[in-house]
Amino acid sequence: MEILAFGVQADEKPLIEQAFRRHHEVRCLDVFLNEDTAPIAAGYEIISTSVNAELGPRVLEVLAAGGTRMIAQRSTGFNNIDLKVAERLGMTVARVSYYSPYSVAEFAWTLAMAVNRRIVRASTRTRDFDFRLDGLMGRDLRGRTVGVLGTGKIGEAFTRIAHGFGMRLLGWDVAENPACLELGMKYVPKDQLLAESDLITLHVPLMPETRHLIDAAALRAMRDDAILVNSSRGGLIDTAALVTELRAGRFSGVGLDVYEAEAGLFFHDKSLEAVEDDTLARLVTFPNVLVTSHQAYYTEDAVGQIVDATVRNVLDYRAGRRSENVLVPRS
Repeated sequence: MEILAFGVQADEKPLIEQAFRRHHEVRCLDVFLNEDTAPIAAGYEIISTSVNAELGPRVLEVLAAGGTRMIAQRSTGFNNIDLKVAERLGMTVARVSYYSPYSVAEFAWTLAMAVNRRIVRASTRTRDFDFRLDGLMGRDLRGRTVGVLGTGKIGEAFTRIAHGFGMRLLGWDVAENPACLELGMKYVPKDQLLAESDLITLHVPLMPETRHLIDAAALRAMRDDAILVNSSRGGLIDTAALVTELRAGRFSGVGLDVYEAEAGLFFHDKSLEAVEDDTLARLVTFPNVLVTSHQAYYTEDAVGQIVDATVRNVLDYRAGRRSENVLVPRS
């Protein structure tokens, strides 16, 4: 049996081919799954998709009509999949429930430090042999307060690094993490965390309850010189509201690895095209904002774990087994 994998990055392709070779043939495509590309899957019982695949009702119906019965998504998030429609169509859906939390946590810290110490601006200057320090002053983080929204595996990994920096730890989540408590974290209401934190980082999943968790009111509750980092899901932040606050001169720095309208943009080369997204175009013009293209997970360790878990999901489907990765079981 041959598996069809959509949205495969160049660095990812050899890992996928090697992992699947022992069990099944795999055909890797660099195009992402959407309504235009869904017909390519005709005749493939099993497909694998990336986090930016569009798996709404119309795409799922096209896949089902073409014979697809199993979707193995290579990500933890699954807000791009209409699970109810998939279940109605008799399709099995699985994701990767776990991979290296350090990949994302370390990258979130990379964003925080880059905007705090003005690394991008400094690098751009020195390339032009401009070695002035004007406008490059940052702050020590030792002794300052970090607010971690979401203290699961990634939030815990971020907290351990913050503890190493010697920061005061505030947390917010539906359940307290004992490991974070042992590090000295104090769980507080969200408004208190926003008001008291010098650095705020987001590590919660995107669900209807968390969409625009950081809205206009939340942004106004933050300190004017706060640093905001999001390496989780773009929809957690109301980007239009964020732009409004940035235009008012607020925030010491903002690091974003995700963007709420990233589908169709991230993972693509748009450098020779006119920018149609006015909000994103405005966002990247602020000197205190750093935007990266959803790469926090992109380490050899994490991608290797994601690929291995995807292979196991396919093998489980073929054997009629069910694991914690299954979102919609085999009917």
